[in-house]
Amino acid sequence: MTAVLLTMVVLPALGAVLAAVLGKGRARVAAVAVAMVVAVLAVWSVAAAFGTSYRDAVGTLPWLAGAVDGPVFGILLDPLGSVLLLVATLIGLLTVLYSAAYMGERNRDHAVGPSEQGPYYFRLLMFLASMVGVALAPNFLQLFLFWELTTVCSWSLIAFYGNEKSLKAGFKALLITHVGGLFFLLAVLILFVQTRSFEFDALAQLPESLRRWVFLFLMIAAWAKAAQVPFHTWLPDAMEAPTPISAYLHAAAMVKAGVFLMARAVSSGWAMPPGLGMLLGAMALVTMFLALSYYFVQDDLKRLLAYSTIAHLSYVLLGVALGALGSTTGFRAGVLHIACHGFSKATLFLCAGAIAYVTGTRSISALGGLARSMPLTAVAFFVGLLAVTGVPPFACFWSKFMLLAGAMKLGGIIGPVLVGLVLVESLISFGWMLRVGQKVFLGPVTPAAAVNSDPPWPMSVALVALMIGCLVIPAVAMPLVQLIGR
Repeated sequence: MTAVLLTMVVLPALGAVLAAVLGKGRARVAAVAVAMVVAVLAVWSVAAAFGTSYRDAVGTLPWLAGAVDGPVFGILLDPLGSVLLLVATLIGLLTVLYSAAYMGERNRDHAVGPSEQGPYYFRLLMFLASMVGVALAPNFLQLFLFWELTTVCSWSLIAFYGNEKSLKAGFKALLITHVGGLFFLLAVLILFVQTRSFEFDALAQLPESLRRWVFLFLMIAAWAKAAQVPFHTWLPDAMEAPTPISAYLHAAAMVKAGVFLMARAVSSGWAMPPGLGMLLGAMALVTMFLALSYYFVQDDLKRLLAYSTIAHLSYVLLGVALGALGSTTGFRAGVLHIACHGFSKATLFLCAGAIAYVTGTRSISALGGLARSMPLTAVAFFVGLLAVTGVPPFACFWSKFMLLAGAMKLGGIIGPVLVGLVLVESLISFGWMLRVGQKVFLGPVTPAAAVNSDPPWPMSVALVALMIGCLVIPAVAMPLVQLIGR
């Protein structure tokens, strides 16, 4: 098992180097092959370790001998890590496959020449490797190292096109998320100095006063990485990235690393002070409704989806906050939402990419009647819409339902208030997203939408697979999240 898990980290990194060397058309073939192998290994590993927590040490730092209790580097595969691992590798595979057609010269939105294939797949596969590393990290130090690698990868991919807007967006993302990384590093340093350990469960060994500070620093790091208030502005600007990268960034990768950090920290001993749990939940609600307020002024389809991502990351952090306040059901709902939102939002983003690929625009006001010429994309978009807004039996219905049940278990007035707020956000979000879907796909055909067909087959295959995922991912992730907290 150890060899397989290490292979999932090393193979994408080696594949990235291979793609950079091959260049041109062969890079995409190598990238798809590597991503497929990693996804297969991930599914096998999760199935083999199901119901257990597999851990192994693989090395240490010589200069820390005697200064730290236990090994420094290793691997950990438990139910929480398994959820992120499946999301990162399966959506990663579909992103690479989709890119094989999207990143080409026929793209009417952004044509990409053969010389740019190698650098693109190098960065994307390194992104995949870093996310696998985040999912399998057995302690805070190793998690921090891969966390920072995701920051560098996302910066380079957001700025991939090299124009002024993309370079500014990439720098902004790098700056804001790195600020969060500094708070993460400070938390790790305090933990190490006080406990001589980098282990997750060492949090519970800290004196209560220091534990408050460490959890606060981790929360700031998570807020920055997951684009929560007041760090939310970088994520909509990051839409300057190629659309497959936007999909991976929002659905499975960088921003999910932020919420995963808080889930990992809170579930390691359940030692988060209740006051900070209340703060985490309150900030999640503030971010959720602030992001919702931006829906109504967006004309760029990708920026609309970006604000939706910010709101849904708040759902995950709200679930984590419920766990800190004693609701294990709420915590499990937050973790389940990582998977459910991942497949739902990837579907919507890749639909937006397909529209831009064929029509050359992402402007909502310029589009209409696309269902006649792009029927598969239309079906996929409405499936993703129903899934992300929580309409049964699609993905996010199950995580939202569990979240509401977890909120009610808190008792008192807090539970019903949370339920009411979540239902209000869901209803407004559903209404507006449905309005956008009707505008883009139904009604009279606009000049920009007068196109001939759906996108090429690699993109269409990815959309079909994601539609299936919007239905089946709760059945896959639910058994895993039910093991958390036992």
